[in-house]
Amino acid sequence: MAFLQTKSNTRFTVSQATASNERIAAALPEGLVAVFVGGTSGVGEYTVKAFAKYAPSPRVYIIGRSQEAADPIIQECQQLNSGGQFEFIQADVSLLNTIDDVCRQIRSRETAINIPFQSQGTMGFDKKTAEGLPLAFGIATHGRMRFILNLLPLLQKAKSLRRVVNVGAASYEGAIDVDNVPGLGFPLTKWRNQLASVQTLLLEEAARRAPDVAFVLTCPGVVKSGIMRDIAPSLGMSIMLAVTKLMAPLIETSPDECAERHVFFATSARYPASQNGPGAAGVALDGSMAVARGSDGRDGSGVYTTDQKGASSSPKVESVLAKFRKDGTAGKVWDFVVADFVRITGAEVAP
Repeated sequence: MAFLQTKSNTRFTVSQATASNERIAAALPEGLVAVFVGGTSGVGEYTVKAFAKYAPSPRVYIIGRSQEAADPIIQECQQLNSGGQFEFIQADVSLLNTIDDVCRQIRSRETAINIPFQSQGTMGFDKKTAEGLPLAFGIATHGRMRFILNLLPLLQKAKSLRRVVNVGAASYEGAIDVDNVPGLGFPLTKWRNQLASVQTLLLEEAARRAPDVAFVLTCPGVVKSGIMRDIAPSLGMSIMLAVTKLMAPLIETSPDECAERHVFFATSARYPASQNGPGAAGVALDGSMAVARGSDGRDGSGVYTTDQKGASSSPKVESVLAKFRKDGTAGKVWDFVVADFVRITGAEVAP
């Protein structure tokens, strides 16, 4: 059967995203609490600045490795929004035990959180963390899910928006080798496709545990960021970087477009939780768009995987994910990640 293009699965323009973002101050309450992990460069940096511009008197935590990188971002956010509170927490988020410490700090200061926004990542495929996880895979899967699980209780206490946004390779979901879940030794494209599937399946499990929270996995396209800082020198990677640099003017998403779209992903009612309470859906849609199609093919089902222009993933992706749910792959992926949580920290969630 042909894939029907409807308002729930088609792309939207950056102008539509901006129009929605400009209604945030009127539509959402003051004092939204957001946590930006990886907010000192790339998509996280662009988005936190735009969020500061639009959100009324927010409280924002920016998590990253470099105080030097964070200081000018915080200064700019404060200039954009004098009523907001912006705080940097310095941390190596490749380490699960450090993530637990960060989450304990946040839980000691906040009674509710509205938006965990995660864009941390690296292409250091040949490296491992001090806790023994493959660096690139561990940051993108274990680290992000650890933040989500630790902060879910505060998310569920939010009286308005409840939204998790993960920046990744949404819409590229593909095959998973359950005997090599981290994709060690895989070619880049195969690794990316497996990572996208793993990230989406983990978000679906989180949504089952918290159906009153919405989860969005995005794909920003080619954006200037620090994701390549940990790459080991090689001829193949050097060629890829040279080609990417040459093609950048034609394929790169601008910081402004990236920021507008990601604030929209974080705040629009296009992405509701499967069991949304009053006032929790986000900025109301204006009629030019409808509630998005979820990763399971149902409109408004709570987990969304979108391409760089905001279109819901294709029927092919839906079919791939459906197979993983049916044949037990989804459960194996979850068990794999949780086993590492327990091995490294002693518990599935930080105490």
